[in-house]
Amino acid sequence: MSSSLFQLPDELLFSTLAQTFPCRDAQIRTLGTLLHPSAAPCQNLVIYGTDATGKSAITSALLAKLENEELNDDGTGLKYAIVNSVECITSRHLFESAVAKVATALQWGHPPSKCETISQLTVELSKMLKYTPRPDGFRFVLVFDGIDRQREAPPTLLPALARLSEIIPCLTSTFIVTSPPANFLRTSFVPHLHFPNYTKPEFVAILATSPPPPLPNTTAQETTDLWARFAAAVHDALARAASRTLPSMQDACSALWPRFTAPILAGTHAPREFSKLLVASRIHFQDERLLDPSLLTTTTTTSLTPSLTDLASLLPTTARLLLLSAYLASHNATRYDLTLFSTHHHGRRRRRGGLSVTGVARGGHRAQRTKHRKIARKLLGAHAFVLERMMAIFTAVRGEWDAASFERDGDAGADVADVGMAVATLASLRLLVRVGGQTAGGDPLDRGGKWRVNVGWEVVRGLGRSMGVEIEEWLIE
Repeated sequence: MSSSLFQLPDELLFSTLAQTFPCRDAQIRTLGTLLHPSAAPCQNLVIYGTDATGKSAITSALLAKLENEELNDDGTGLKYAIVNSVECITSRHLFESAVAKVATALQWGHPPSKCETISQLTVELSKMLKYTPRPDGFRFVLVFDGIDRQREAPPTLLPALARLSEIIPCLTSTFIVTSPPANFLRTSFVPHLHFPNYTKPEFVAILATSPPPPLPNTTAQETTDLWARFAAAVHDALARAASRTLPSMQDACSALWPRFTAPILAGTHAPREFSKLLVASRIHFQDERLLDPSLLTTTTTTSLTPSLTDLASLLPTTARLLLLSAYLASHNATRYDLTLFSTHHHGRRRRRGGLSVTGVARGGHRAQRTKHRKIARKLLGAHAFVLERMMAIFTAVRGEWDAASFERDGDAGADVADVGMAVATLASLRLLVRVGGQTAGGDPLDRGGKWRVNVGWEVVRGLGRSMGVEIEEWLIE
């Protein structure tokens, strides 16, 4: 009884490859259908997808399985050759590599010594595949891996390679690319097989197939369950930023697993306390430098030295005082300047220390607090201020914040040139931003211009503490 015209490969072949390459069952079955001689073989096939999605590995493993199958009753069979285009320097190198690998796969006795053009490639392949007697169901699959990265490739290379299957009927040309342009083969009816990126459940399922050794004082099942939850946490923390591929995810899990399980080894946490373990190691999940060993060495050697990016070590004293004055001008209302910085009625300036502007009314009764403001002013956005107001605050607070230079320079204050240079430095570093636009030919240091501070509360607080100033005492809520 004659066999069917359409016959899929053995189901055992698909199941074996699906266990080797999890989460790629649909791509394996489609690829096997399009390459098997007795199923639905095609002339050209485009396999595309981003890096590390299993395109080359699955294609090579599937072709090896199909080649090792015994010949059917009707004499069908399959041979293949894979040409890695990235290893080929020129187009001639690509042609000669293709001819040599096809000759090796067919056990051709006398391979040609050179092949310089696509025409010579067509002639040599026709000698080995077309004009040599072969069984009726014989197919040869020629795979060009990474052909879109071929160096010194002419624009007609891919369309010419796609025409080989029209001249040689038993040939199937397979192109593995990253992102194929529309109709880049200049031929119609070309099947395209997409290998998409792995999703989070697929990442976790793949990593769960190879769990680490059991931890001390834990069972293998507890370690496996903890590893699966840990892989999901690593994906949420690093997948979009630094670990988008499967190899990088495996490297990230290998680097973070000893740090994540350190509390278990120390006996402070149990394997089932995943939330506590995650909180204890959250600093490692936020640091992408752990994924690069070279950055680990650099960080270790420079961790004992002060940070070179700290504003307290970069800016001179005058610039720091001006930046603090700008922050006070942006976050304090103008009507409170006299209360904060005036010395007319007191020997020293009054600090409100973050208190509300409402105090105790006459007669000992507490005044009613305003209810319209419920957010701290330092948490709100910075407001624009006039440059002259910032200079007035700078002059008022300089004697208290920087007493040494104030006693040295006297009541005249800092040099005007130094102040102007400091303002220009802050503006060039985008720590102070001019708002409202600058008129043509206008002076950027015009005291009537409006500015806004461009640093946050944490930076200003650290900058003030480097000078011994608690900036929160100078803010009025």
